[in-house]
Amino acid sequence: MGFRPVISGNKHLDPAKSYIFIANHASLIDGMLMLAIVKNPAVFVGKKELEKIPIFGYIFKKTSILVNRNDPESRKQVYASVEEKINLGLSIIIFPEGLVPPENIVLAEFKNGAFYMAIEHQIPIVPITFYDVKKRFSWTFFSGWPGKLRVKIHPSIETKGLVLGQMEHIKQQAFQTIYSELTKDQQHFQNLTKK
Repeated sequence: MGFRPVISGNKHLDPAKSYIFIANHASLIDGMLMLAIVKNPAVFVGKKELEKIPIFGYIFKKTSILVNRNDPESRKQVYASVEEKINLGLSIIIFPEGLVPPENIVLAEFKNGAFYMAIEHQIPIVPITFYDVKKRFSWTFFSGWPGKLRVKIHPSIETKGLVLGQMEHIKQQAFQTIYSELTKDQQHFQNLTKK
């Protein structure tokens, strides 16, 4: 498709360790980009509605843990499936915004799921910032253009010894890590265009 990932930050994660990978969600290519940069064997947790997309939906259904967010039983089943995958030594990939936010929102509020799972299983969270996905290939078809996709893999947030009462703290820490990168990048771009 003409996209080229350019990765900075913490590229040396332990390939034998399980992590919860999270990133901002802004484009149709986010999932593919995540697969291109994450070297640890991993499965996605994603919306059940995605299985309705022709071709992609079939593959997504076979390789992911699907959740119907309106069904408490489905959400409960996700936690059991995640535990099974982590016990097999796999990592989990989640877009914690749970949706692609409108164009004017830099980063939507994070849902609890990824952070609950990380504490429950005492595995680190790895925040990742995708800078260019929205402008390269947004949810509007025939938009964007080929080019580099800058990615920053941030230091992992450890959860060993944490309890669920501390979930909000690590959720905000992860949110601020990604949010500050995105706003810094936007500011830099605006300064360049003013010159």
